[in-house]
Amino acid sequence: MIHFYHVTKKFDLYSTALQDVTFHVEKGEFVFLTGASGAGKSTLLKLILRQIRPTEGQIVVNGRNLNAMKRNHLPFFRREIGMVFQDFKLIERMTVFENLSFILTVLNVAPREHKKKAYQVLRAVNLHHKLNAYPPQLSGGEQQRVAIARALINDPLVLIADEPTGNLDPDLAQEIMQIFGDAHLRGSTVLLATHDRDLIQVSGRRTLVLDQGRLIEEKPAVVERPARTDGVFGLS
Repeated sequence: MIHFYHVTKKFDLYSTALQDVTFHVEKGEFVFLTGASGAGKSTLLKLILRQIRPTEGQIVVNGRNLNAMKRNHLPFFRREIGMVFQDFKLIERMTVFENLSFILTVLNVAPREHKKKAYQVLRAVNLHHKLNAYPPQLSGGEQQRVAIARALINDPLVLIADEPTGNLDPDLAQEIMQIFGDAHLRGSTVLLATHDRDLIQVSGRRTLVLDQGRLIEEKPAVVERPARTDGVFGLS
């Protein structure tokens, strides 16, 4: 599903974010990506979305070579990916529903379906009662759950997240991880970046470890749960 072949990313002569990184995430896997701040986690996720391009190497996602992909194909490619950003990226002047409806509009979903889909995905993250609230009226944990709902609303083949529990207390972090676990069980391939070692240890998932831009270790899964193949939240 996600394949990196000897990928290097340099931003200038003095800044190398990733150095000769090779790994594979198979369809239906749930994999953690970890490393200290500045290790290259966010850069790697941006490469998967093709927000940036590698300096060297090849990246293949869901059978598509991102190096060869034309710009006009990017919107169709990104419809298959759900992304949860570290800083949420919610539009503050829009309600929760409008934030989700905006994504559905981009995905060419019929307007008559917007409220139904938004309610379904918000109910899954236990925020259906906040449909008409604005992001500034929500707590940090609630904003994170809205961001996750937005990533899940297109029933993604691939779900990637950048430090989704970084600013949350342990109880909220466990709730967030349950949401990702449910998405995985319903068929999404998940790659989750975090520096929380306790979270990784408890999960028992396969883990990729970055250090100063290099992949220094791959820890195998202790327990791998089988993934279901029906749509996330029945939205497909």
